[in-house]
Formats: sequence, structure tokens, C-alpha cells
Amino acid sequence: MQVRVKLGKFQLLLDIQVGLGLGKEVSFDLFPLLSLAPGFRHQFSTQEKTPQICVVGSGPAGFYTAQHLLKHPQAHVDIYEKQPVPFGLVRFGVAPDHPEVKNVINTFTQTAHSGRCAFWGNVEVGRDVTVPELREAYHAVVLSYGAEDHRALEIPGEELPGVCSARAFVGWYNGLPENQELKPDLSCDTAVILGQGNVALDVARILLTPPEHLEKTDITKAALGVLRQSRVKTVWLVGRRGPLQVAFTIKELREMIQLPGTRPILDPVDFLDLQDRLKEVPRPRKRLTELLLRTAVEKPGPEEAARRASASRAWGLRFFRSPQQVLPSPDGRGAAGVRLAVTRLEGVGETTRAVPTGAMEDLPCGLVLSSVGYKSRPIDPSVPFDSKLGVIPNVEGRVTDVPGLYCSGWVKRGPTGVIATTMTDSFLTGQTLLQDLKAGLLPSGPRPGSSAIQALLSSRGVQPVSFSDWEKLDAEEVARGQGTGKPREKLVDPQEMLRLLGH
Repeated sequence: MQVRVKLGKFQLLLDIQVGLGLGKEVSFDLFPLLSLAPGFRHQFSTQEKTPQICVVGSGPAGFYTAQHLLKHPQAHVDIYEKQPVPFGLVRFGVAPDHPEVKNVINTFTQTAHSGRCAFWGNVEVGRDVTVPELREAYHAVVLSYGAEDHRALEIPGEELPGVCSARAFVGWYNGLPENQELKPDLSCDTAVILGQGNVALDVARILLTPPEHLEKTDITKAALGVLRQSRVKTVWLVGRRGPLQVAFTIKELREMIQLPGTRPILDPVDFLDLQDRLKEVPRPRKRLTELLLRTAVEKPGPEEAARRASASRAWGLRFFRSPQQVLPSPDGRGAAGVRLAVTRLEGVGETTRAVPTGAMEDLPCGLVLSSVGYKSRPIDPSVPFDSKLGVIPNVEGRVTDVPGLYCSGWVKRGPTGVIATTMTDSFLTGQTLLQDLKAGLLPSGPRPGSSAIQALLSSRGVQPVSFSDWEKLDAEEVARGQGTGKPREKLVDPQEMLRLLGH
């Protein structure tokens, strides 16, 4: 006969050969019953020594957290990812012309190949399985799902055609499935990017790079086709504050200054008196500002002057300007420009803020990209979330008031920093969790881990994608790219991915 045994929320169906009198109520003590299933008791006692941990999200935060947790000699780590493919923003955020930044994928692949680590793609936590269900199946759960949304401008005209977030634009050219319907209209002469961070520079660079320079990257075929037809000749990057407050880094700025076929437009007036104030700023900021200053005020050498004179495209930084409204075209079917409030700075150092002077100006354009920051979304009603800061409230990665629940990466500290920052942050969360495990602060009994979750997913018709499945998709992408000399041609349709895997 078959006996259904409840273990917490999860049910085990065991075939047990026992003579039972019909119609009698029979109760079982769990452990003697389990001993009737051959081999099961041994597996169970092993599990008691095996911390079952799951990580939600397979970007840098997820993989670096898993890497640190695997330092525990018995820990088993399952990584859940809503996309069928791993690596998060390394795949969908890093610019296609920055392949060296993607080398971290090699480290993440080593982690995924560990016998104590498993990748479960195509599983959306919060929809396919809930956080409480994960918490019941595992000794600890780490939320590392990043910042999937963008900060809104919250100005009139933001909803007009011709206005989109830099995040969506980046997702579009990098093959993020949810952004493949974006059809950016690049038939205009001028684009305005609101924001002066690295993402803003990435977008400006992709808009202005000669398409033949992108042909050998992993940019999507569709995006390359649109960029070939682009008429955009000028890109403005607008910031509320001044040259000393830009958020991009020197590497990205230098790359932009040297971009083939383009010339920079910087107003020397924005840099008046800046030289004197450079003595007070930290060295990285000083070097960055000096490069801006030289580009703005120094006369270029003959070779650079000739290069700039022959450039057919241009990019510029507009400082001390705050967007007030996206101006509609006469027919109301698109953007015609951005109304900007002129600002001045108040305060010193980190507290410097932009305040309006009362003056306004209009900057004509046909495309507006907002790049004022990413933000995280709440994942599950059971998880506390600070919607103002866009993070999960936590202390050193321990989610406030929810024992056994942790967070790492952008959802822990906000969307700032580079991959190395996320690595450090994720290692710290991993360290905190392992300390709690050692101190006996996590549940002590056995937990079923992925076996319980896979049963739930199966009953809900969800077919997870394993890491070996991903490696088949990876090989397919590489093969498709070989014909055109690209490192890969990204698959952008999840349904096609699942079909290729026979799901």
C-alpha cells in the first residue's frame, strides 16, 4: 500500500509492505516509518550534517554568495533563477564591447560545477514557488535577486513614445527577454540621456559607436540591425550637479573621449575655479576631474584636433540641469525635447545638492533615455521591503525580524558599485550566514532542500533548467555566432530555449 507522510509542509509518498486491518486508524511515528524505506534513513542522517541553503538570483551577488557558502565542507547550495540562463547583469548588463568584464563567468561556472551546488533556472521565486516554501525546505535562504526595475523620473511626458529607461535599452541590446519588444526609434538627430553614471556612458557609447565596431561583439542581431539604421549624431548626458559629482569612472570616460568618429563637447565655463578645489578631493575623483578639465579647456594636439574635426558624431555633458518635463512633438506622438531647470550647488563634499535658480531652458531631441538609477522590487509579501530605499531591511545581510533569511548584493545595499563591490558584499553575507550556522542559530533538524521544491515545481508544471542544460544553450549560441565572427549569437526567446532543450 502507499502511505502519505507529512514532513512539515512537504509530503513523502512511500510504498510500504505492511499488513494492516482495513478500516482501522493507524498512526506512525515518523522515524521508524522512514526506516522501512530502504536507504532512506542513511540519506536522512547525512542531511542532518548537510546544511541545505538556497540562493535566489544567479548574478554576481548570487554566485559570489554561493562561492563563499561552499567553503563549508558539507553545505549544499541551490541557486534559483527566473531566467532560463544564468549570470544576471554580467550577461544582460555589461556592455557588449566590454568582454573582459564578463570573464567572471569562468569563476561562476567553476562554482556551478561543484558537486554541492545546483542551478535551477526558469524558476521565478514569488510566482512559481514562494519564499515561505523555500524557508521550510532549507536551513537558510539568501535573496540575491538584484535590482530589476528603474527609478522613474516622475516628470510630465515621461510616458511619451520616444522615452525609455536606460535599463530597458541596455536589456534590449544585451538580449534580456523582457526587453526584446522595445523598438527604440533612432531616426532622430539628437538623443538626451538623463544621468551621468557608467550606465549612461555605456548607452551613449553604444549609440555612437560605428556599427562595424560592434559586429564582433555579442550584441544581439536585432539591436545591431537597428543601430545600423540609426541617424543619431549627437548625444547629451545631463546631470543635476557639476563635474565634481559625476558618477561615472575614469575608464569609461577615457573610452568615451577616444571613441572613433566622435568628438566631446564640454563647456569650459562649467570648469571655472575647479583647479583650486581639486586639492581637497580623493585621488580617484581628482584624476577623473583632471581628465574632464583637460578635455574641456586644453587645446588638443594636431592629431587629436584633426580627429575631432573629421568626426561626424558628438557627445556632450550638460551640468547643472534638472529635468522638469519631456516636451511632446506637435502631434503628441513622440518626444521633441526636455525642459531643464538650471541649478546651482549648495553645501560641500558629499552633502552637495542641486537647487534650482529659477532659469529654464529647452534641449531639443527625439529620444530620451532616463538613467537615474536602478531599484529592487519586493519579491514576496512575507519578506520585509523598504520601498523608499528600494532594499530589504537588514543588518549585515540578516533580514530584519526573519531568522534564517539573508540578502546580498544590490537588494541588500542598493544599486551601487561595480562587480568587485558586489563580490565583497556577498562574501560578507556568506560569512554572516556561516557564523550563524556555527553558533546554532539556524534550524538544526534535517531539511529536504531541492527535492521538496522540485516536487512542488513539478506539480505546478514548472520545468527547471539545469546548469548542464545551460551549457547546451551556451554551445548553441557560440555555434550560431561563429558564422558571423561573433563570440556568440544570444538566444533571446525563453520558449525557443526550452524547445531546444526538449522541455
